[in-house]
Amino acid sequence: GGTACVVTGQPFDTAKVKMQTFPDMYKGIVDCFVKTYKQVGFRGFYKGTTPALVANIAENSVLFMCYGFCQQIVRRIVGVDRKTKLSDLQNAAAGSFASAFATLVLCPTELVKCRLQAMHEMQLSGKIIQGHNTVWSVVKGVIQKDGPLGFYRGLSSTLLREVPGYFFFFGGYELSRTFFASGRSKDELGPIPLLLSGGFGGSCLWIAVYPVDCVKSRIQVLSMAGKQAGFMGTFITVVRTEGVLALYSGLKPTMIRAFLANGALFVAYEYSRKLMMKQIDSY
Repeated sequence: GGTACVVTGQPFDTAKVKMQTFPDMYKGIVDCFVKTYKQVGFRGFYKGTTPALVANIAENSVLFMCYGFCQQIVRRIVGVDRKTKLSDLQNAAAGSFASAFATLVLCPTELVKCRLQAMHEMQLSGKIIQGHNTVWSVVKGVIQKDGPLGFYRGLSSTLLREVPGYFFFFGGYELSRTFFASGRSKDELGPIPLLLSGGFGGSCLWIAVYPVDCVKSRIQVLSMAGKQAGFMGTFITVVRTEGVLALYSGLKPTMIRAFLANGALFVAYEYSRKLMMKQIDSY
């Protein structure tokens, strides 16, 4: 599921990070794509793909594993049998709890991904003299400058994004599946309803938490150039100097990516889960 998500959405994610961190450099999504292609070539859209793959595979593995555990916790809290189907709202709460665990895996890999994606802009703006162009060089730079804890720059803003965001993510996904099922079992849904449900869930997530993600990207990227303010300090600085709309820079590529990538994520997740369950049942 995580692999399908990255392969589908990486170019749009790259545009999002660039536009969030350097909003003055780009007039919009088309301008960002054109300039990136002219300056770096097609490979520029897939900068940070390796850490993005690691991040998404690790995050979604932990997320969906913990989602199952958290569903059982929710069942205990509401006092129902362990096989009872949860409501859409209860599933949303379980997803929100699960995201807190996934954040611990996601934060280090996402920091490396964001820095690779915005490395060219950091050099153009004069914030750094020489950029690191490989995953290992970025990892080595973080360890030398900040030590192992440097990988957790932006952890609080990542948590602020993930916990409420995944409530809307799983809530939107389950509500949409309920709509398409129309009284049937949700497990009987085909790929198109799953694709649309996943896309709707991803769109709900990003609409709800986009300003938080914008602040997170700035903290993780701009901390390359020296000490960076925390979440509230960065948030207040952006609003004061650039206005509230700066917090929504890169929203358009994010929404395109959210629908396509999360649709692919849930189709891959549901079908791989069913395949694995059949394998287990056969034994």
